Amino acid sequence: MNTEILGIIVMFTATLALALPFGKYIARVYGGEKTLLDPVFNPIEKVCYKISGINNKKEMNWKEHMVALLTINLVWFLLGMLILMTQQWLPFNPDHNPNMSADLAFNTTISFVVNCNLQHYSGETGMSYLGQMWLMFLQFVSAGTGLAAAAILFKAFREKTTDQLGNFYDFLMKSCTRILLPLSLVVALILVFNGTPMTFEGKDQIVSLQGDTVNVSTGPAAGFIAIKHVGTNGGGFFGANAAHPFENPNYLTNMVVMFAQLIVPLAMIFAFGYFTGRKKFSRMIFGVMTVGFLLLTLPNINMEMNGNPAIAAMGIDDSSGATEGKEIRFGAAATGFWSIVTTVISTGSVNGMHDSTMPLSGMNELLAMMVNAFYGGCGVGLLNFFIFIILAVFISGLMVGRTPEFMGKKIEAREMKIAMIIALLHPFLILVGTALATAFPAQGASTLNNPGFHGFSEILYEYTSSAANNGSGFEGLGDNNLWWNITTGFVLILGRFLPIIGPIAIAGLLANKKYIPESNGTLKTDTATFGLMVFAVIAIIAALSFFPALTLGPIAEYFSM
Repeated sequence: MNTEILGIIVMFTATLALALPFGKYIARVYGGEKTLLDPVFNPIEKVCYKISGINNKKEMNWKEHMVALLTINLVWFLLGMLILMTQQWLPFNPDHNPNMSADLAFNTTISFVVNCNLQHYSGETGMSYLGQMWLMFLQFVSAGTGLAAAAILFKAFREKTTDQLGNFYDFLMKSCTRILLPLSLVVALILVFNGTPMTFEGKDQIVSLQGDTVNVSTGPAAGFIAIKHVGTNGGGFFGANAAHPFENPNYLTNMVVMFAQLIVPLAMIFAFGYFTGRKKFSRMIFGVMTVGFLLLTLPNINMEMNGNPAIAAMGIDDSSGATEGKEIRFGAAATGFWSIVTTVISTGSVNGMHDSTMPLSGMNELLAMMVNAFYGGCGVGLLNFFIFIILAVFISGLMVGRTPEFMGKKIEAREMKIAMIIALLHPFLILVGTALATAFPAQGASTLNNPGFHGFSEILYEYTSSAANNGSGFEGLGDNNLWWNITTGFVLILGRFLPIIGPIAIAGLLANKKYIPESNGTLKTDTATFGLMVFAVIAIIAALSFFPALTLGPIAEYFSM
């Protein structure tokens, strides 16, 4: 146990130390400054722009950015549907996996386009290698889309007054080539050298110790797994995700892929400070996010290490912790830590089964996705947090009797309406989806493998994961049917694009306003006091929105043990 704790501390500290210089590098990338990778990627980018006819030098306002974002995402969705519904007739299918049904292809394609990777299939039997490679491409561009959206936010708050916020395609391309690809290459090489397969051959056959002949799935897994973590996507090449020994062979790879999940979201916080020249403000954001992260993480590690009291009451030694659904090679502490990293950051990959964690651990995993603003996914974590900042600025302004101002711009009715709609959208999608699945048991609840409180938690988790674009699940739920594929598909769409459009619209509107120099009466937004205010807003909104649902699920389950 002590070794596991030491591994967690070393990994998180090392990630934080590297996030600072990496954040400075990201700021240089989006600022158009020279980087070491320019000679490698500039010629490739020029060819891509020439073939596509895109002018990456044309400045866009926030509306043009959003049109470009939605248009290219629609193209990726249509291509994905075509590939997944015809994969059995296409190349790179040595295992002869069948086509996906229309509803499953819809859910899968949407899920990867929106950076969620909610998987209602198992990769070994449900996806050809061509399908896996297309999903790997989507993992790059969906993460790049989130980073590009954050870059628009950066641009809006660096200029005093402007409606020219850079070029979406330029931000997208640089996000993929300068940030995601180099990191993914390093992670993939580490995985390959530790035993993760990277091949286009079909299943291998082995003879087990019992003498049975077993087909073992392989495939081009290392590249897929690297970007799924770096891009905070989370989809598994294999059904068991990062609990599978080919995806995550040992404790070293476990630490490496946890680093891969954390590095970009952490670096983006500091990149905002470097890009806008407001380093103290970015430190305030980091402080609030880290406090929220630790308040969820530390209890989970403790509860998973202490084991299940119901097991202990049977006279069974549980000194190794709550080991049900966990891999012994990682242990209870590292699995408990991962369970919050993956839900806070919206990666959604798992190295143990969340359905088997202790009830209050499951509650914390849900809370991490319900808040959806502590670190968050690539780029979108900052956008989500920005909404809470706007709400905190407005409330603080009312408390002191001044017109709310943020970074020299007045926050007026239009910005507040957008912020409130986006803040309430997340609980609306989660709670309405859960209510409908519970109200129509023949459609939703009939697929549960667990009755009672835990069954309700499984339903709540599925819609929470979808709305947060996370992708993990309480996998006691049989989710590959028409109801779950379609309902979660629409939650995925709304939960992805509206929370991007809202903050970018606010940023664009504020950027176009007249800049007001700071005075003695200006609310300081880079202080610990304001950070406490933001945290209070997050806690109040989460508590008021989700506490009743949590009492019906994990809290009730805890008291019934």
